[in-house]
Amino acid sequence: MKKSWLSWFFAALSAVYLIPLLVLLINSFKTKEAITDQVFALPNQETFVGIKNFVRGVTSIRFFQSMGYSLMITVLSVALILLCTSMCAWFLERVGGRFCRGIYFFFVFSMAVPFQMVMFTLPFISDRLGLNSPWTIPLVYLGFGAGLAVFIFTGFIKGIPIEIEEAAMIDGCNPLSTFFRVVLPIMRPTYISVAILQAMWVWNDYLLPTLVLDKTKGYYTIPMAIQSATTDSYGSVDYGAFMALLTLAIIPIIVFYAVGQRHIIKGVISGAVKG
Repeated sequence: MKKSWLSWFFAALSAVYLIPLLVLLINSFKTKEAITDQVFALPNQETFVGIKNFVRGVTSIRFFQSMGYSLMITVLSVALILLCTSMCAWFLERVGGRFCRGIYFFFVFSMAVPFQMVMFTLPFISDRLGLNSPWTIPLVYLGFGAGLAVFIFTGFIKGIPIEIEEAAMIDGCNPLSTFFRVVLPIMRPTYISVAILQAMWVWNDYLLPTLVLDKTKGYYTIPMAIQSATTDSYGSVDYGAFMALLTLAIIPIIVFYAVGQRHIIKGVISGAVKG
């Protein structure tokens, strides 16, 4: 009975968290006046506008170009984070010693550093190093996302018996072959967990691309493009197009999360063990 009540409680709590998404979806099909005056009301014959908000929103910005930039930045950043941090965590855990422990604590400490401490110097450094394009900004995301990823991967690797790797080396595998053929397949649940967490952050991030990307060349991610198109020349907000664009922007990451969400808890718990 207690378990049943807990299930109902968490189901109700989940429904509460879904309310903002439902409100966003409902208002994306309503007129601007209805969105302002009747936020929680369902569309009716007078307020329902079909896909007009979506058409107006897509045509008001370079939607598909911005979507392409966001997709490219997200895929490259997540791939770079996964590859570099997993190999780094494996090296730090297997080599050990004071130097490796010191490097590991630097990664952990980076998670406690507020972004505001570096945001003022970040644009200057990024411009000087040429990291202000969609092809190079993944290196910036690697720096900011490495702390959490190394922490999770290191915790998971502690639970992998080293005898498996020793057996692979006896069979003729070098360190790289051991990692990619033996360790990486075992880390699959944690890989998926880290990929989802990092993808949600990179896809939805607004501040870092705004500071780093060269907007004079038209480099706009989806959050940046939506923000730039929310007002007209008179400062009036087109809430209908705004809601429609937000709906389109969150669909890819929701689909990605839904596909891999069953691996999140397993991967995070495995990566959080002390060993």
